[in-house]
Amino acid sequence: MYRFRLGTSVFQFRKHTISLSILRGSLLLGILYLLYRTMHSKFPDGTNPIRRTEINKGELSLLEQRLENLEKELQRNREMLAQVKETVRNVIKVEPNPNSMLFGPVLHKANRSSVNLSMFDCQLCLESSVISDENTLDIYENIEFENKDGGVWKQGWNIEYDPLQWNEQKKLKIFVVPHSHNDPGWIKTFEKYFKDQTQHILNNMVLKMKDDKKKKFIWAEVSFFALWWEKIDANTQYAVKKLLSDGQLEIVTGGWVMNDEATAHYFAMIEQMIEGHQWLEQNLDYKPKNGWAIDPFGLSPTMAYLLRRMGLDNMVIQRVHYSVKKYLAMNKGLEFLWRQPWDQNHTMDILCHTMPFYSYDIPHSCGPDPKICCQFDFKRLPGNKVNCPWRVPPVPITQENVADRAWLLLDQYRKKAQLFRTDVVMIQLGDDFRYDKAHEWDQQFNNYQKIFDYINSRKDWHAEAKFGTLEDYFSTLRKVTDVDYRNMPANFPSLIGDFFTYADRDDHYWSGYFTSRPFYKNMDRALEAHLRGAEILFSLMMTKMEKQTMTSIMPYISVLMGDLVSSRRTLGLFQHHDAITGTSKDHVVIDYASK
Repeated sequence: MYRFRLGTSVFQFRKHTISLSILRGSLLLGILYLLYRTMHSKFPDGTNPIRRTEINKGELSLLEQRLENLEKELQRNREMLAQVKETVRNVIKVEPNPNSMLFGPVLHKANRSSVNLSMFDCQLCLESSVISDENTLDIYENIEFENKDGGVWKQGWNIEYDPLQWNEQKKLKIFVVPHSHNDPGWIKTFEKYFKDQTQHILNNMVLKMKDDKKKKFIWAEVSFFALWWEKIDANTQYAVKKLLSDGQLEIVTGGWVMNDEATAHYFAMIEQMIEGHQWLEQNLDYKPKNGWAIDPFGLSPTMAYLLRRMGLDNMVIQRVHYSVKKYLAMNKGLEFLWRQPWDQNHTMDILCHTMPFYSYDIPHSCGPDPKICCQFDFKRLPGNKVNCPWRVPPVPITQENVADRAWLLLDQYRKKAQLFRTDVVMIQLGDDFRYDKAHEWDQQFNNYQKIFDYINSRKDWHAEAKFGTLEDYFSTLRKVTDVDYRNMPANFPSLIGDFFTYADRDDHYWSGYFTSRPFYKNMDRALEAHLRGAEILFSLMMTKMEKQTMTSIMPYISVLMGDLVSSRRTLGLFQHHDAITGTSKDHVVIDYASK
């Protein structure tokens, strides 16, 4: 094997390859030269007996010029081959230099021998498999993906319960969690949604909750919240901070958006989470405690890990394959400790609550029968724009009907509780862009409060119902069950794996978004790369600058930081589960790209 340098290039040849190449080159030169001499000797006047036509002087001159150029190229090739031969001879004569790049240990000693690892080099290679009660790979392998008709709970079964399981010492604790899912772009653009609906939701939240301590609400999308915060006055800002400190309002997850978990890169997931958390800390002195991912189309353990590393202890998910939900529900495993497959000491476990039914809307939240649950979505009262598909509308709660209505709803709460391991049950009360009208706040909260008051007054029903947040629910859950040294429920199953690919019914797999709109997915990755490079350069600049210099150019530094923040927010907005996935309308996707 010969190695040599020619200019800035390094060549490497085997000995027999060099000899063969030289031989082939010599033969090619000889053939071309003989062809040239033959043409000149047989056709000195430029005639061609095959075509039987005359070649004029111009064509002959052009042909001669081309042949001359060919001769020059051949001469250059001869010179290059001669230089190669001379270099090879010199390489053979020179002793290898241990400091030479050509003969360094990487190139000179490279071989296919195995490498012995120290026991401290890679603990993952030496440790045994992580133990867990469930692994989604095994679940997918063993369950039958048959969408059998389960009755009123189409994808489940007929739930029954023993009413004697509750008593005065063991009550069913019911937390109804009002929420509004706001997509930062989907059918409308981010700004259009904010103008038409989101700002009204948040304005009504302050007006309706500040004078009633019983009302609770949760919010997820910091991108909308930050835009609204800039537009409200100081008194409203103070009222919001009081709602947070009193526990009436909870901001869940705290990300700039509710990000997708399949096509989003983990760097972008972290960026949008940091941007949201920093905004909350700087403006509200607030730190989220619980995750809320009810609309991403499948769930990733990477996101669970990131949430845990960011200090969150609990999370709620929704879009899991209906057959997997049924399997978990049958084993009372809808609440589990989501474990990382490499985490031997289980330090990154996070408590995860899975919604058991079809959707996060009100008809699929109170219990297994959507026909009954829809009757308790009071936005669907007659006269409003939405109604119940099951053709049984809600009715206002009065003194005359409260007993029957409360019992009908409590029956659904009890059935839902059979799918979980404790006597604490969470009921979501919301849907996309809910509570944008003031009268919906009144209809939902006033009618539900009448039901709660009646349930709580019936001592023989052994139930307590009230509005709550995720923090209310999870803190109560831990009080009624044994917890270990990590403050995690000791009797809950552990689970390893992800929840892809999602299907909500039959074989309707949500997989097209993995590759749809590839141009915009590529734009996302390009922006990530440029943003990360800019962040690194900015950090290096800050570490190299003297304090005096930094003080004098602080305004310029602030401008640069503002540009970085703007880029992070633009990237973060595109991580929304209807943005990078490509599931938004065309004009919305174009709006994302223009940002």
